[in-house]
Amino acid sequence: MFRKVLVANRGEIAVRVIRALKELGIPSVAVYSEVDRTALHVRMAGEAALLGPAPSAESYLRIDRIVDAALRHGADAIHPGYGFLSENAAFAAACRDAGLVFIGPSAESMRVMGSKTEARRLVRAAGVPVVPGTENGVADAAEARRVAEACGYPVMLKAAAGGGGKGMRRVDAPEQLEAALRDASSEAERAFGDGSVYVEKLIVRPRHIEMQVFGDHHGNLIHLGERECSLQRRHQKVVEECPSPLVTAYPDLRRRMGEAAVRAARAAGYYNAGTVEFLVDEDRNFYFLEMNTRLQVEHPVTELVTGLDLVHWQLRIAAGEPLPLGQEGIEWRGAALECRIYAEDPDNNFFPSPGLIQYLSRPAGPGVRLDSGVYEGFTVPVEYDPLLAKLAVWAADRPRAIARMIRALEEYSIAGIKTNTGFFRQILEDPEFRAGRLHTGLIDEFFDRRPDREDDAASEWQAIAALIGALHRSHNGVTRPPAPPAPSRWRTEGRERLLR
Repeated sequence: MFRKVLVANRGEIAVRVIRALKELGIPSVAVYSEVDRTALHVRMAGEAALLGPAPSAESYLRIDRIVDAALRHGADAIHPGYGFLSENAAFAAACRDAGLVFIGPSAESMRVMGSKTEARRLVRAAGVPVVPGTENGVADAAEARRVAEACGYPVMLKAAAGGGGKGMRRVDAPEQLEAALRDASSEAERAFGDGSVYVEKLIVRPRHIEMQVFGDHHGNLIHLGERECSLQRRHQKVVEECPSPLVTAYPDLRRRMGEAAVRAARAAGYYNAGTVEFLVDEDRNFYFLEMNTRLQVEHPVTELVTGLDLVHWQLRIAAGEPLPLGQEGIEWRGAALECRIYAEDPDNNFFPSPGLIQYLSRPAGPGVRLDSGVYEGFTVPVEYDPLLAKLAVWAADRPRAIARMIRALEEYSIAGIKTNTGFFRQILEDPEFRAGRLHTGLIDEFFDRRPDREDDAASEWQAIAALIGALHRSHNGVTRPPAPPAPSRWRTEGRERLLR
């Protein structure tokens, strides 16, 4: 095992990895920017290294400073977490060149899977179904038009070099194509330094289902089952669950998707943790979307249902150990949900809401897990993604997991900043969600279905919140205010601004 591991990240994922290191008896080194001096991950680590100023480009994205910090502090391995440099092949190669173990896949696997077009060619050759479309970025609008006509509208334009909704445009008709191509290419160039865009058939009302895979350095590769990630806003996942309601209804789908995911990973020479993402159409046909060559944000739901610790697995595999289980040893029990708690204001188009956390009360009880990177008195910085925590629950079945999540969300109280916990309570009560009729456009439809509520309901909540706050502040000299109740509605007139 390793002498010492540097965690090249911040927030809840850095905390998650540091906790795993403590459990395995491995000393940790945190890195931080100037604005993160008092962050929770810095407090928890055995040592910490300052990287630079607040901007990511001058701190968390500086490969040279991170590698130097690892060497200066005597670390022999680096865990990248997710985001920042976690899928950067140059970073993995720099670690290897410096004699450090990169706790993840090889730089070569990351490169091939980091290019969506190259990944499509690779997995297609391995017998994995892909969405009809181009294998390379289109040369110009004329080529894009020919491909779109062959696929049939609607189509999606996608950046070849990245994801996260950047460089992505839906095209419903030929007259929209040229402008959409220009916009997608320009956005891709800004986001990834590569304006290449490819064309693929748009799967209408798809489900987004991903398979967790794991490989070791001894040629073993298995899958740990699926996660349903269909609830998305602006192409970003907000609620995830394991198992998928669809796969639960059609168990053979898990076997076929799992085998396809393993074939895709094997084609890339993959080891350590990875996720193969699929789109599933209304006829239960599935198509390769992309592979994320890192630990996923939503890994806790897989851990809750399988009973496995994926970060422990990452560390042991990176140290050269074989996979502890074969495919036949993986079992799935019960159901788990995860909600991503963000510092954002649902009443203001989900605009980020950084600032001082004046009061924080965490949910607890059987089957409740909170992966958090903040604490009461911490100032959420404006410079980074506003993810505060991941709230996950487990129960014996999906209906009970939903009920437990709603209860946990009600107990997650925070004051000083806005959060999206109230929005989650609304969506979890939605009949379509409860019935498991999920697809990536469900949140859009949710806003369409919701009737306007009278303003007096919101005013009543605000009056109650003000009264409780006043009583709380005056009682026995206590000055901490409770978190105000979440707004009881999201008016539909803000929907178009939210979802643009």
